Amino acid sequence: MKTAILLINLGTPDSPGTTNVRKYLTQFLNDPRVIDISAAGRAVLVNGIIVPFRAPKSAKLYQKIWTEEGSPLLIYTRDLAKKLQEQVGANYIVDFAMRYQKPSIESVLNKLRGEKPSKIIIVPLYPQYASSSTGSTIEAVMKELAGWEVIPDISIKSKFFDSEHYIDALVDSAKDYDLQAYDHILFSYHGLPERQIRKASAHYGSDTCQMGSCCDKITKNNQFCYRANCFETSRQLVKRLQIPEGKYTSTFQSRLDDKWLKPYSDKVIEDLAKKGVKKLLVFSPAFVADCLETIYEIGTEYNEIFKEHGGESVTLVKSLNTNDAWVKALEKIALND
Repeated sequence: MKTAILLINLGTPDSPGTTNVRKYLTQFLNDPRVIDISAAGRAVLVNGIIVPFRAPKSAKLYQKIWTEEGSPLLIYTRDLAKKLQEQVGANYIVDFAMRYQKPSIESVLNKLRGEKPSKIIIVPLYPQYASSSTGSTIEAVMKELAGWEVIPDISIKSKFFDSEHYIDALVDSAKDYDLQAYDHILFSYHGLPERQIRKASAHYGSDTCQMGSCCDKITKNNQFCYRANCFETSRQLVKRLQIPEGKYTSTFQSRLDDKWLKPYSDKVIEDLAKKGVKKLLVFSPAFVADCLETIYEIGTEYNEIFKEHGGESVTLVKSLNTNDAWVKALEKIALND
């Protein structure tokens, strides 16, 4: 009568080769929650335009971060599951899956099905809720479970941006950096199209979201708003780390067009450099494991932009990865929160 804990991350190509990157992007971008337009429009846009042009470029970037063991995201998630298993003990079964590519949600749930757990705790590893990440993952899990003859008790952790344990782990990750040595601190979150934020707002009967002060605090109407979740994460970190007002900015990276969440990380970095900021420290609280968006986009691309416009260095605060504090926090999030 064991309880299973299933950790689920976004996913990664099987290799940094163009073929496997194309396969990953095709599955990822054809998800209707990721590119939320008509099926016909999405098919043309993704399969006819984005993937053919983006796959070779993305493959070159993945090659820059690939390790001897493989994808950093896969390695960190796998090792996190192993450490969590050690932490919770033999009364639990801990495993991990990826929303896209391998190990698939289907394959891992089928493996857990054979263990006949009395309960399964699903933990999507996205602190801030978004339909395109958390929502998609939960939907995939529910579709798979719908085919089971016996469905055990299910608990889903749809968000944990406001968990004190998650914040504790982030604060612990900052201990290796002297915050006073930096001129400015950036909290860079993954971007989303603004329309997806408005759709979440409409769920609560409000279609007037203007990307403004409505996200200044968490309420019953924005508790699942990605933008509000991100800003609350920053507020909690600023408070705990005692960062002075005016010395930090919350931004969004990885945009595809000018209708994504603002302010844009790369533009803010450029502006800070032009204003004379020399040393910049960047947290990436939306990512619990280092990946292409942190290692390369922040660690390399943003560093180049910063230096190009007069800055000296961008320092990336490593993601939680497999930190002991994060493992203990994840146990509490899964079992108690």
